[in-house]
Formats: sequence, C-alpha cells, structure tokens
Amino acid sequence: MGHVDTTSGPAVFDRLDQLTRGDKIYVKRADGTVVEFRVTALQSYPKDHFPTEDVYGPVPDPELRLITCGGAFDRTTGHYLSNFVVYAVEVS
Repeated sequence: MGHVDTTSGPAVFDRLDQLTRGDKIYVKRADGTVVEFRVTALQSYPKDHFPTEDVYGPVPDPELRLITCGGAFDRTTGHYLSNFVVYAVEVS
C-alpha cells in the first residue's frame, strides 16, 4: 500500500495507474535478492465495494498486490472515493 499523492505533491504510487498488463515489477528483499513479478490485471474499486477477500485472500503461488487510492477526490472529506489495485504474479 502507498499513497498516490500528498498535500505537498506526488507520492510513491503517483504513476501506478500507468502500468499495463505484462509490465514487470522488481522487488528487492531485505537479503538483497530481487524477485520479478509480471502485472496480470489492474482494477479500480469504489471504497465502499472493495473486494477484501480477492485482494488480501490466500493464493496458491507468490503474488503481489500494489494498492493506492484513486478515482474522484472528495474535497469535503479530503479522501479519494476509490482504490486502485495492481495484481501481479511472480515470474519463475
């Protein structure tokens, strides 16, 4: 999980929505090894209909989920109305 922006500008997931199916994501582990993932899907969900089990539930193989806020911004509450999720699988 990471922010798309802050009150002072873009944040770590500012361009997350620019990924496309098939893009590669590299994750560096604490031990220095790098794991490669391939993007399989990108989806936007209204926050009040977030599919918790689909996003956080168990999967048979290593997978990655990158999650940020997105969609319309409600200036009254100071929050985005949706979440944007990138789904990716480990490349073996």
